[in-house]
Amino acid sequence: LEEALFLARLGRKVEVVHRRDRLRASKIMQERAFKHPRISFIWDSTVADIASPEAGKVTSVRLTNVKTGAEWETAVDGLFIAIGHQPNTALFRGQIELLPNDYIRVTPGSTRTSVPGVFAAGDVQDFTYRQAVTAAGTGCMAALEAERYLEVEGAH
Repeated sequence: LEEALFLARLGRKVEVVHRRDRLRASKIMQERAFKHPRISFIWDSTVADIASPEAGKVTSVRLTNVKTGAEWETAVDGLFIAIGHQPNTALFRGQIELLPNDYIRVTPGSTRTSVPGVFAAGDVQDFTYRQAVTAAGTGCMAALEAERYLEVEGAH
């Protein structure tokens, strides 16, 4: 909803496609989005396909209702994908230091975790931007840091 509210400041219309029939966002964020005149919701649905990426732009999306299986296409000028803000870190609990918000704690300016030789990248450690581009960047950082770690440890 944070992204939808931001995009609504820039565009004429923002349609939030959500796979459930209710939101998990905070009540205040929900109220802001529901009240915003340029934001609408398409419930119980997912994006099944994106049309015209080969032309260098998005022209439409095919949506699927997860309850009925119905599919339809709708014209769009753009597409922004956000998948929520709950990091999938439960399997690391008790093994790597987590922050109170369940993101993995990393050394500032790096991808190093509390366990030597373990590095974290992307959505499990980035609670500020939570974007694919930062996930790709920190993934590259983690690979370089892991390589350096292995060189120092003599385990090429």
